[in-house]
Amino acid sequence: MSAPRVGIIGIGQSEFRSRRDDSSYPDLVREAVAKAMTEAQLDFDDIEAIVYSLSPDAMVGIGNAERLGVDAVGGRGKRFLRINTGGATGISSVAAAYYHVAAGACDVVMTAGADKVGECGDSQTVLNKIWDPQYERPLPLGTITMLAMSGIRYAEKYGMTQEDMAQVVVKNRKHASLNPHAHLRKEVTVDEVMASRMISWPIKLMDCCPQSSGGGAMILASERYIKENRLDAVWITGVGHCSETYYIGDRMGNGYMADHADAFALKRSFERAYKMAGITDPRKQVDVAELYAPFSNTEYHAIEAAGLAGLGEAVAQVNEGRFSIGGEIPVNPSGGVLCTNAIAVTAMIRVAEVALQVSGRAGGHQVKGAKLGIASGNGGDHQFFGTMVVEA
Repeated sequence: MSAPRVGIIGIGQSEFRSRRDDSSYPDLVREAVAKAMTEAQLDFDDIEAIVYSLSPDAMVGIGNAERLGVDAVGGRGKRFLRINTGGATGISSVAAAYYHVAAGACDVVMTAGADKVGECGDSQTVLNKIWDPQYERPLPLGTITMLAMSGIRYAEKYGMTQEDMAQVVVKNRKHASLNPHAHLRKEVTVDEVMASRMISWPIKLMDCCPQSSGGGAMILASERYIKENRLDAVWITGVGHCSETYYIGDRMGNGYMADHADAFALKRSFERAYKMAGITDPRKQVDVAELYAPFSNTEYHAIEAAGLAGLGEAVAQVNEGRFSIGGEIPVNPSGGVLCTNAIAVTAMIRVAEVALQVSGRAGGHQVKGAKLGIASGNGGDHQFFGTMVVEA
């Protein structure tokens, strides 16, 4: 028996910038919620449950900051669930909202959240606390050095260069220049990326995602509710998840099936979402992809994990323009995580952007004829992965 269909009926994004001194944390959440509610043509009384998307509390500076957001999302007296899976939080929250509806517990569910990453002081100091203090933190492992190690391994296996990494930045910045919600919208050249200062070899400053402040919201509903109320919707047809082992060292050799160059668990997550959606050949069936890639080198293994290219093939195909707007399968036409990263909702925006694409409402960065799209989110120490298929 196939799962009940769940539709997306409302999407809201705030303006994403380094700082939002004009808005308090609840204001940022409400800004996105108001837009999603207007689009869905609903009142708060129509919302039966809230899934609150919130990354580590330290990003906001308030313990258990979901408490501060209850009124911003109209959550008083309603089912309320807070989700945190690091960078994957946003897509995990959409998935939790999906399960509320698919299970028949609710007809209408909102997921929403916000972050002020650019205002938290030093997000890397916060994020670097995820590492084991005995074995890994002294290395020192961090979110950047972890994926720099992945980049070195990918380069060793497949011949990727720093110029190849820069090509991803050039592509995504060009896409972001067409997206009014994106944080970094200035186009750059390969030379400019190469001239930016080294952060952790081979990752340079422009190879890194920004620290963004902003909010996001989505409203999901059952097919019955959508039809009875004659609402417009796009449909979530596939949902997948997969986790990795905690220790980076356990992903390198010793007979383990994964290689730190490749995103094995992300691949398995996509396989599960594809099976649910009935996708057998993603290279032919996927029209657009919003893949969670916070550093330029990680977009290559994300493309390959999604089955859009074989292992080691993504580099040449990015350089050829296959994954640019106007190419065969545009990847991150919004500019992606490299251009906007309010961590609590970053992966949610991946799903939201795909929903806008397949409904033909992505504006200046619309992919012509897109009817089926995919989205992903990565969290923890490249440890938690979520994937979705969204169709018109």
